[in-house]
Amino acid sequence: MMWSLAEVIAGLILLTWGADRFVDGAAAAARKFGVSSLVVGLTILALGTSAPEILVSGLSAFRGEPDLAIGNAIGSNVVNIGLVLGVVALIRPIQLSSATVRREMAMLLAVSLLVVSLFLDRYLSRIDSLILLSSLVLVIFWMIQIGFRSSTNDPIAAEYEAEIPQYDNIKITLFWLFIGLSALLFGAELLVDGAIDFARLMGVSEVVIGIVLVAFGTSLPELAVSIVSVMKREYGMVLGNIIGSNIFNSLAVIGITALIAPAPLPPSVMSFHIMVMVAFTLGLFVMTYDCEGGHAIRRREGLLLLVSFVAYETYTVMSGFP
Repeated sequence: MMWSLAEVIAGLILLTWGADRFVDGAAAAARKFGVSSLVVGLTILALGTSAPEILVSGLSAFRGEPDLAIGNAIGSNVVNIGLVLGVVALIRPIQLSSATVRREMAMLLAVSLLVVSLFLDRYLSRIDSLILLSSLVLVIFWMIQIGFRSSTNDPIAAEYEAEIPQYDNIKITLFWLFIGLSALLFGAELLVDGAIDFARLMGVSEVVIGIVLVAFGTSLPELAVSIVSVMKREYGMVLGNIIGSNIFNSLAVIGITALIAPAPLPPSVMSFHIMVMVAFTLGLFVMTYDCEGGHAIRRREGLLLLVSFVAYETYTVMSGFP
């Protein structure tokens, strides 16, 4: 068991560090080729923070453990809203002034409902994968259009401009891109190995391990970025990264899992876990609905998110043991 835990911890460290380096390299490369900061932020940064989930879930599915992959996708979305936004709002209320974020939030809600509709037959098929991955392409295209059309006065544009690194040497950019991707791949390998072994030793399902342990670990980049951003009062980035990451988790992570390893869904996923994910998403939608009117996610709302998250995780852990 100690070796399994060591693999999990080492994998989480590599995933967190690798995701940071990969995002820096990819974002700087895009800027080098003239892509606007807002487009980079809406697409590459969101995709980069979901890279750990994508690699871990893809590797899990390839090894014949799709339950771990599905648990990771659902759990990461809950962690991002319940834990990350809950903690950040307690540190400092999140001011909502970005019209771009409001558009993204509506898209996240639509994507979540799409996932639920595909789960209704309790089977994850390659047809589901085709629908999800096709939707991902459309969403990325939509985000690019939003990036071009959004007002330059939108606060989130200036926040992305300030945070995206700029390297003068393209070789340095490509170096960090390669190093980050390598660390992500190696970290995913260690994390999946350790998580599967740990689940078997503890006698709990891969879904529970994916929701509780793996999802928390793969969401560490979002937590770190969000805490730093809110301390700088970059509120648009906080919400933009979380919403974008959840969109990619729902479409890319689940879509790739279905493509590699079509399988029946565990009963607990449809009867409970996916509904919890949608409930958190709906809660966030209500909190952000008035973002153009200067509304904020206040500390009491952050506390509500955090308490709900802790209650869900506690129930999941307690019910996971035989």
